[in-house]
Amino acid sequence: MASPSDANPSNGNTPEQPESGSVPETAEGPERRGQVRLRRAAVMAVPATLVAATLAVLTAQGALGVQFSISGMPFTVTAKSMDGTGFEQFGDLDNMIPNSPNAGDTGGQELIITSAIKNATLDSLCQSVDLGGVNLLIKAGSGTTKVTATDLTTDSTEMSGNASFNNIEIGNDASTLNKAGVQGKKGVFSQQADTVHIDNLRQTNYATTAGVFKLPGLKLSFSDSGC
Repeated sequence: MASPSDANPSNGNTPEQPESGSVPETAEGPERRGQVRLRRAAVMAVPATLVAATLAVLTAQGALGVQFSISGMPFTVTAKSMDGTGFEQFGDLDNMIPNSPNAGDTGGQELIITSAIKNATLDSLCQSVDLGGVNLLIKAGSGTTKVTATDLTTDSTEMSGNASFNNIEIGNDASTLNKAGVQGKKGVFSQQADTVHIDNLRQTNYATTAGVFKLPGLKLSFSDSGC
């Protein structure tokens, strides 16, 4: 869907994964399997310092799971506004396929924040992905009929905008969430709310899923610039 320049993985070889139970020695010291560089993630949940600390521990322990294999190519999503009912948000870890050319120095993993919304409406949706000098651009919902989605989830490394929530709960265990019908891993920091409204939404995403996604006035084109 529609949320740091450092989040774009650079091309490179995927480092070898050690066999289960082994801990290889490197020049910088022991490195645990599944560990990712936290500087690559822009964690949005509040309070951010607690989320970052929680994710760091869980990632080092290999406790965060994989939803599905991602391409490793981030895409940008923007909207003038978004309204949602049934909102959840928690940390997770996305994996690329083995030996992906987009793995860079991440080991084929991206630390992300999953946002789930039961029902969402977006005004003037724009989505773009950099294909290497040219951007694939998708626009929809700029007229009287807006973009709508049900059971919408996005895996993001960055998200910004002016947000307001109704009946928000911060600090839930992700496995106990019940507002959008999606649960995260046990022991993971999360938050949820009855409703969410965000103006000037901007996301850097690695994955989006939806039960139903309606895009009125859909326009697909190539452009020198993205959203």
